[in-house]
Amino acid sequence: MTADVWLPLRADEIEGLPEGPNYRFWDGGEDFPADPADCVYYVVPYMKPSGVGVRPLPGMTAVEVVQTLSAGIDHVEPGLKHLRPGVRLCNARGVHEASTAELTLALVLASLRGIPDFVRAQERGEWLGGFRPALADRNVLIVGYGAIGAAIEDRLAPFELACVARVARSARTTARGPVRPFTDLPALLPEADVVVLSVPLTETTRGLVDGTFLSRMKDGALLVNVARGAVVDTKALLAELETGRITAALDVTDPEPLPRDHPLWRAPGVLVSPHVGGPTSAFLPRAERLIVDQLTRFVNREPLRNVILTTGT
Repeated sequence: MTADVWLPLRADEIEGLPEGPNYRFWDGGEDFPADPADCVYYVVPYMKPSGVGVRPLPGMTAVEVVQTLSAGIDHVEPGLKHLRPGVRLCNARGVHEASTAELTLALVLASLRGIPDFVRAQERGEWLGGFRPALADRNVLIVGYGAIGAAIEDRLAPFELACVARVARSARTTARGPVRPFTDLPALLPEADVVVLSVPLTETTRGLVDGTFLSRMKDGALLVNVARGAVVDTKALLAELETGRITAALDVTDPEPLPRDHPLWRAPGVLVSPHVGGPTSAFLPRAERLIVDQLTRFVNREPLRNVILTTGT
């Protein structure tokens, strides 16, 4: 058996890859580059339709590591049942924080300051003045305080906020302040002017933002979702948006892509971006550094970074 590494980037375009493995290029095409049974390290193709990345997994009987190039692993989890025990699943922590945090800030500022209204007014040749909400002096609640949530707060820090509250699965203390558990959300939501969702999609977070969650948000609050679409109950969100009580900025939706005739497109007070938090010019150099570092560790039998779970444990 050969020791193959499947990459969605061409090996000859990545500097610093360790010698030893046979590098195979596969970016989700119909034909596999080699026998999946020979693959020991699989880097999942990035930004592909649902089901593409898991297609070779049933045949990867010798694989030791499955590496995503996304922060979330929900698109790979359905295929893990095909793998033998002991396979490590690693995510792309360190790759997407900068881009996702940038987009989060852009969505917040664009929504509060009315940038979509200005764009539409420009198309009409209309000078649309008036007062708009500022980010300064606002209370922001970050729901999901991992690496991306922390990067979002880093970008928010210069904007003279009144308060930042942080929520995660479990309580802890950070250099910026306390992180509170999900159980504190009912008390925190009524105080937040901006609620940012940056949680991974898990059975715990699926549908987390339901009618009860939304009803606790204060009048005029902005909901920003850069997590996964299924974290939000779309029907419940539409019901709140139609009243005009809250607004939303969504980089992810459920369903996704959003069908042309979906009511979210036309709901009042909504800004939709097409899941572009990660794919920017910052992606490739960070993804390549991660791949090189992880494969160097793998070849040298050193501990891998970003291990999310190990199958069979």
